[in-house]
Amino acid sequence: MGTFEMLFQGFAQCFTAARLLACAGGVLIGTLTGVLPGIGVTGAMALLLPLSFNMDATSALILFAGIYYGAMYGGSTTSILVNLPGEAASVVTCLDGHAMAKKGRAGAALAISALGSFIAGTLGIVALTFTADKIAKLALAFQSPEYFAICLLGLILLTNLSGKNAMKSALMVLFGLALGTIGIDDVFGVSRFDFGSMYMSRGLEFSVVAMAVFGISEMLGTLLEPHDEDVKIQKLRLRDLYPNKMERKRSRAPILRASVLGFLIGLMPGPAGTLASFSSYAMEKKISKHPEEFGKGAIEGVAGPEAANNAASSAAFVPLLSLGLPFAPPAALLLTAFITHGITPGPTLFTQHAGVFWGLIASMYIGNVLLLVINLPLVGVFASLLKCPTKILMPIVMVITFTGAFATNGTIFDILILIVLGVLAYVVSKYGFSMAPLAVGICISSTIEQRFQQTIIGLKGDVMNIFNNPIACVMLALAVVLVIGTVASRTVKKVLANSKED
Repeated sequence: MGTFEMLFQGFAQCFTAARLLACAGGVLIGTLTGVLPGIGVTGAMALLLPLSFNMDATSALILFAGIYYGAMYGGSTTSILVNLPGEAASVVTCLDGHAMAKKGRAGAALAISALGSFIAGTLGIVALTFTADKIAKLALAFQSPEYFAICLLGLILLTNLSGKNAMKSALMVLFGLALGTIGIDDVFGVSRFDFGSMYMSRGLEFSVVAMAVFGISEMLGTLLEPHDEDVKIQKLRLRDLYPNKMERKRSRAPILRASVLGFLIGLMPGPAGTLASFSSYAMEKKISKHPEEFGKGAIEGVAGPEAANNAASSAAFVPLLSLGLPFAPPAALLLTAFITHGITPGPTLFTQHAGVFWGLIASMYIGNVLLLVINLPLVGVFASLLKCPTKILMPIVMVITFTGAFATNGTIFDILILIVLGVLAYVVSKYGFSMAPLAVGICISSTIEQRFQQTIIGLKGDVMNIFNNPIACVMLALAVVLVIGTVASRTVKKVLANSKED
């Protein structure tokens, strides 16, 4: 049978009361997981795993898949409204999404986020449907040197992520990398920078760090700094809550570009959703005709990253279903669900368990539509939250933040880290340092360190052997060119500015 016929059979399997309920429940739980920071998508899936034991295999997998990609939708809501990312992949949405909310365009930002997520998610599922086995084999061609080179290139690109001072951004990336090394080394098992503390040896949880540098820092700024006027929120008329013609026009190309970029990055091991969203933001800022608007409420800064992280979540199913390789923690939980129900993902999945495979694929199309139906009508409700007085809203957000930090590991230590890093982030931000590069540095630290160590081991300690790897060489060459180009560009601008003054 052809692909279309198998897909139609998958839809036929999904249109039962139990499986539609599993799909709706999964995307709703995923959305709430994304909105409420702390537990994270992996934690939610782990908690619900025992509930799936009495479900049939297809229904259980539909439930967990819905939680996975549903969390990508929900993570943008608190990022836009209160500068508090629900998911790591939504960190970059804070930059322009929250700025739009302050300008009274929270509804437009939320709507574009939902639409971009839907379009990218659907395009990603289409690509998954027709190219899963072929793309997975291509992804396997990438080894540690390639991944290390990609991560390094990404970090250099992200030094210009936000703000006008590349040096300050670079310092924050390096600081993030340093914080990410706290804890036990993944390759050699050596504990670093733990100061003899059992809690420090576990490392810093990214969700806690993100809540500190964005959530606590923002709350301190709101409560401690005088404001001449409150946030202006438009009247909640339907036509005002959604993007205007110009915003829709400026969002189209970023969504399409991010869909392709996010899907490709999603095929790689590591925090693909986060890398995809940051990479999309950096790309849109580079090619924009108005880069000065980024960080101040550019709609492209919402559309691109939100589309990218949803495309990446769809791409994560490619290596999982085709090769049985989970490249992200949520995918590992999905693999556990497969094995629990006696199914081993891999090349034989398409033949031995074709019904399960196509039922899961069909459910993802349905789930994306359900997410759009759930999210778009609630834009007005979410946007109206900004009308809540600061003295009421901020304590509520603070309670949610502290609860989320405690729920991560169930220890007071995480709350202490939340407070210390939050205060530090607030103070540092007063001197013009951006928190986004710090967040991505921490997020990617483990991946880049692990890949670097594996690369050195594979090259038998001789770094020069990396030049025998053409793909890694091209990536590293691009990184060098970017560094030189950035320094040269800023030097020329300074010289021209000085000459005009003279």
